[in-house]
Amino acid sequence: MSNHKDLQKLTAAGLLISLGIIYGDIGTSPLYVFKAIVGQQRISETLILGGVSLIFWTLTLQTTLKYVVITLRADNKGEGGIFSLFSLVRRKAKWLIVPAVVGGCALLADGIITPPITISSAIEGLQTTFPHLPTVEIVMAIITGLFIIQQFGTSLVGKAFGPIMFIWFTMMGVLGISYIVLSPGIVRALNPYYAYELLRHSTSGNAFIVLGAVFLCTTGAEALYSDLGHCGKQNIRISWIYVKTCLILNYLGQAVWLLQRNNSIINLNVNNPFYKIMPDWFLIFGIGIATVAAVIASQALISGSFTLIAEAVRLNLWPKVKINYPSEQKGQLYVPSVNWLLWAGCLGVVIIFRHSDRMEAAYGLSITVAMLMTTILVSKFLQRKKVPSYMITAFLVIYLFIEGTFLAGNLVKFVHGGWFTLSIGFVLFTIMWTWHTARKIRNRYVKFVGIDDYYNIINELSADESVPKYASQLVYLTSANFNSEIESKIVYSILQKQPKRADVYWLVHVDVVDEPYKREYEVDFLVPNKLIRIDFKLGFRVEQQINLLFRKVVEDLVKKGEVDITSNYKSLNKHKIVGDFRFVVIEKVLSRSHNLSFYERFIMDFYVYLKKVSLSEERGFGLDLSFVTVEKVPLMLSIPDAVEIHRVN
Repeated sequence: MSNHKDLQKLTAAGLLISLGIIYGDIGTSPLYVFKAIVGQQRISETLILGGVSLIFWTLTLQTTLKYVVITLRADNKGEGGIFSLFSLVRRKAKWLIVPAVVGGCALLADGIITPPITISSAIEGLQTTFPHLPTVEIVMAIITGLFIIQQFGTSLVGKAFGPIMFIWFTMMGVLGISYIVLSPGIVRALNPYYAYELLRHSTSGNAFIVLGAVFLCTTGAEALYSDLGHCGKQNIRISWIYVKTCLILNYLGQAVWLLQRNNSIINLNVNNPFYKIMPDWFLIFGIGIATVAAVIASQALISGSFTLIAEAVRLNLWPKVKINYPSEQKGQLYVPSVNWLLWAGCLGVVIIFRHSDRMEAAYGLSITVAMLMTTILVSKFLQRKKVPSYMITAFLVIYLFIEGTFLAGNLVKFVHGGWFTLSIGFVLFTIMWTWHTARKIRNRYVKFVGIDDYYNIINELSADESVPKYASQLVYLTSANFNSEIESKIVYSILQKQPKRADVYWLVHVDVVDEPYKREYEVDFLVPNKLIRIDFKLGFRVEQQINLLFRKVVEDLVKKGEVDITSNYKSLNKHKIVGDFRFVVIEKVLSRSHNLSFYERFIMDFYVYLKKVSLSEERGFGLDLSFVTVEKVPLMLSIPDAVEIHRVN
């Protein structure tokens, strides 16, 4: 944890790490933003100056003010991201689960479109020198290589990210200045008047197309908040000053080059202004640096997707999936199923759209939705912090208007490719919503009973030598939130299904708490040396290795003399041999469900399918399978119909 706290301080290393981790997406935007703004239009002063003005004020209001100044305040013990934010405010209202899930799905959908568009935009620069180069195949090869290396961890490569991105931003700034000095008057484009003039002179349809294109300059803003835990608030705020300066200088430089071709129509896919402001001798180096920056941007999105899914699993918003930890670095994780789904999605984008200008049409729509959801959750956080209501209202009105306008601009893209990311987002939402809702439906039918009614019989069963001993130490995972109650199915398992005699019975409960890295436990001796309950309080970013955590707790209890786990078998007891442990996981199997509504029946049917393809409960909790018994018990969703039958003899 000390390493985590060090990252929260303002240091040169922290600033460099921020450059490498956070700004990949937003930092590669100059590769395609002006291409998208101009499109097939004739170049005019109004279009170019207005475009720069819109970019500058979007980065100022959306990225700087909303994210860097306001949203970064919503840190959950130093952690950021939409699920961290949800964890801070979820007790305010139950409906906040909706913006959290929608936002999370939109960010995951964004992770499918970002690698193809950034890598394609970089590689397509080679077409200026090699017009017949098979860029699609090169892009697919780079993307495949990127996803293959995920399983080995990226800590080694990650150390190089900061210096490379520093070179990237510095290069963009210097290239921009080299053209600004040719026409210093271009800085007047920062005046919001030119943004207003462009939108005023555009037809309504064209104005929305321009806004949809301008929005691409701020698509990586969510990453500033998502990666808060890796870099720290101060490092992000200071490094953003340098990043924004370099971005604006580059956009101004591109604007000068475009204005030199005033009143002409140029194919910007071949003559990308980003590459055109490079000297000819530098072009091949520039493309190389751009490609590496694009890979880094993609890497940040992939890592962010892994973190997002891991949080969703622990918040019970996603089916349990295998999560690997390829290195000791904090926050480094690898989710195989998500990795290969993202890979397939990215290749699908490249195959369907083939060129970055067509991908631009699919890009931006889902991230606008994510930003709107963040706005809603941040407003609730400000409410929690007792910020005056008029300020919260002003925040909501301003950003719902800005992001609503961008959403309208991006909706124009729906038929041209926006349907793709929205479809991906919808599928992800269906999975998250089904998992969350099915859990609520199941919990309605889980019956709890008072545990103290069974103290005596459990004591007697443990001493009854006519019952074969099932295990020395018998451990059950319980979902009961209070130590005064227990699921009736656990009582049924111990006393009736197959009476299970043990020396000590353990009940283990896991509570996922709002603090990201909390690791605490409480022990209740319900019946001393006979029935013990352990409550784990684990943060939503803590790996739930119950096997290891439980063993550690038992070791601590033994050291303190609070429990004796020595085997009671005479031959083993005299040698002080530790008794055997056995975990029992009760799997609730759906039985009758005809009393459910059509919607609930659909949810439960889909849930059953998801459960089949997801990780089992025992694997999800990291239990040693050689010591686990899985018992299936029926979960009655309705009372069985009364049956009448008559005896005839």
